[in-house]
Amino acid sequence: MKLLIINGPNLNMLGLREPDIYGKRTYADLVEYIMGVCRQTGIEAEVFQSNHEGALIDVIQQAGEDGTDGIVLNPGAYTHYSYAIH
Repeated sequence: MKLLIINGPNLNMLGLREPDIYGKRTYADLVEYIMGVCRQTGIEAEVFQSNHEGALIDVIQQAGEDGTDGIVLNPGAYTHYSYAIH
């Protein structure tokens, strides 16, 4: 199984922005955790993060052409404000 894990705006700021509220773990820590779980379960995974809506849409569209079996998407604020991602 091949998964694409997409993280939207501001996830790159994990551990840096208001760590007392959002925690001290960084985005690199999150990616390391995700990849570790995927390795243990035999899942091929690619992780992508961008603050730019168009870049997120580009990787979603590309996934439909490259044999990706599923997408896990955390679009952040684009959940409410992006018709293109919907």
